[in-house]
Amino acid sequence: MTLLARAYELSDADRWDAFVARTLQGTLLHTRRFLAYHDDRFFDRSLMLEEDGIVVGLFPAALSPLDERHVISHPGATYGGIVHQGRLRGGRMIAAIDCLGRYYRSIGLSRLTYKVVPRFYHRAPAEDDLYALFRLGATRQRCDLSCAVDLASRLPISERRRRGFKRASSAGVQVISDMALLPEFWTVLTENLARSHGVRPVHAIDEMSRLAGLFPQHIRCLCGRLGDEVVAGVLLFITETAHHAQYIASSEVGHRLSALDVVLETAISIAEREGKRWFDFGISNESQGKFLNEGLFQFKSEFGAGGAVHEFYEWDLPSLND
Repeated sequence: MTLLARAYELSDADRWDAFVARTLQGTLLHTRRFLAYHDDRFFDRSLMLEEDGIVVGLFPAALSPLDERHVISHPGATYGGIVHQGRLRGGRMIAAIDCLGRYYRSIGLSRLTYKVVPRFYHRAPAEDDLYALFRLGATRQRCDLSCAVDLASRLPISERRRRGFKRASSAGVQVISDMALLPEFWTVLTENLARSHGVRPVHAIDEMSRLAGLFPQHIRCLCGRLGDEVVAGVLLFITETAHHAQYIASSEVGHRLSALDVVLETAISIAEREGKRWFDFGISNESQGKFLNEGLFQFKSEFGAGGAVHEFYEWDLPSLND
């Protein structure tokens, strides 16, 4: 049986998303519903891997906005990579990635960036792609450090976080899950990022509202309120295995009251109650992974979290053997 790669077409969208739902490592970020919301920003180069006409793997990808000969999986998502339902293991994964590389080389592309799906999103171990990349000569170009709580074996919570939880609770901070609070949370987030880092959120409020409408079961806004005022919050992306904190923010009032301690502890408890294995705080890096914000990483780790990596590989396509 021969693996063949073919270009994704718009007519494949429903079939694509149905396949993602049954994969070992696919999340909402791999779906066409997610990728299509910013189609206007990227030239799509996604591929479908087929064997005797049967889809066995998907590869979301698009051209780099900076180099039309550079393909990335995926420039509009935190991670990409091949997703499959268990048929691409061992040597078959080597053949699959080799097939992708040969396809891209045949249409004139010279370089591929492969953003690995972090293991805490895997429903079952599925890191055959890492071995395949090694075997095919790809190199690790970047590594970001995330912080995740293993809900089955949580590390000790620091006394500082316990004190913060009590302070916020005693002050009357109430935690509410309600997407109607998204605009208020976005104001807190925008002001927080401007005050602390001089930047704006990656997503504008209208973009995030649109995404939340597309994924009502997978995007959740959890806020800490003092009276009628939102003083802290977290925006969560929900996957089969994890709750991921996409955005975390607190106002100056919320900071004084340690409001994030009660919000995040509640978020972790919800993830555990809903049967997830992981609560992922996200990365604490800047400068392509080369700078670690030690204070931010320490804050996250004090909730009983440990380090987990996001890996990025570069593959020089012309180096492929014929």
